[in-house]
Amino acid sequence: MATGKSQGVPQKVRYSFLKILTGSDLSRRRLPFMSVESAEQGPVVWLAGCIHGDEVTGIVTIQEVFKRIQKQHLLRGSVYAFPLMNPIGFETGSRNITLSREDLNRSFPGRANGSLAERIAEKIFATITETNPDLVLDLHNDWMKSIPYVVVEPSPGGGHQKAYKQAATIAGKAGFLVILETEQVSSSFANSLLRHGVPALTIELGESYVVNEQNVAYGVDSILAILAHLDMVEQPGEAFSFDLPAAVSGKMLEFSSQPVGSASGIIRFLAGPGDLVKKGQPVAKIYNAFGKLQDTVVCLSDGIVLGHSDSSVAFPGAPIMAFGIIQ
Repeated sequence: MATGKSQGVPQKVRYSFLKILTGSDLSRRRLPFMSVESAEQGPVVWLAGCIHGDEVTGIVTIQEVFKRIQKQHLLRGSVYAFPLMNPIGFETGSRNITLSREDLNRSFPGRANGSLAERIAEKIFATITETNPDLVLDLHNDWMKSIPYVVVEPSPGGGHQKAYKQAATIAGKAGFLVILETEQVSSSFANSLLRHGVPALTIELGESYVVNEQNVAYGVDSILAILAHLDMVEQPGEAFSFDLPAAVSGKMLEFSSQPVGSASGIIRFLAGPGDLVKKGQPVAKIYNAFGKLQDTVVCLSDGIVLGHSDSSVAFPGAPIMAFGIIQ
């Protein structure tokens, strides 16, 4: 634990661990925990990274955010973080929890006596919700060739509209393209938090497996912009904004991975991440081993390319590209 002081307002910084299980060799598996608390009351914000073990940029982004907060100072409130939520998957480069092949991001809010993933999810969820957070930011990575963007979950309906509207408002302050998820996954981390009345957002920071320093910089600037909006840190000299075409800047777009390919073969992409596309525009072609055209993938709506698959191997029904669709 360390105590820092800036501009006359003290802050308390702490790094520790949360035990999650004991291995067969009696070794302890733990979740790293980070916190910085201002002496001035204010919002409670959580940062979470590496829920999928191969999505590593969030770990470094959170580390850098904490360095910046300690240097610039937290004016009010508290920032907590689980930078590495899936240490088992991280060590093996696996999206899931390798021992049980479970997706941690499909295991919330968890069960204390459930599967391994559900038990880890329950510890994470209970620890976060008992702090009555005002916002949770879940940091992910997407395909290797993808632009960063922030995801708003579908409205959970019922009595959770306040949390949903707060999350949507904060999304507009992130400086990224705002994408509305169209699939309702009630067991995901962000969706479960919304159903618990906690505003939650997912931030996709480009490629998986390796730390892309440019995406780290984007993530740090985005999170600090959100904290500045909440008056938790000083406003930056210039508001962060990821460079986007005017046609999509400031709008909420719908996520789509359609259309998919209808043939096997090799994909040749005709549009790249960040490109604007029009309905009816060819965006990829699939050829067989002899170079004969098997399929031309045509965009179904106006929008922007978010990313394309990490592999150029095509199979019928497999996603090829992801789009933000202009409504």
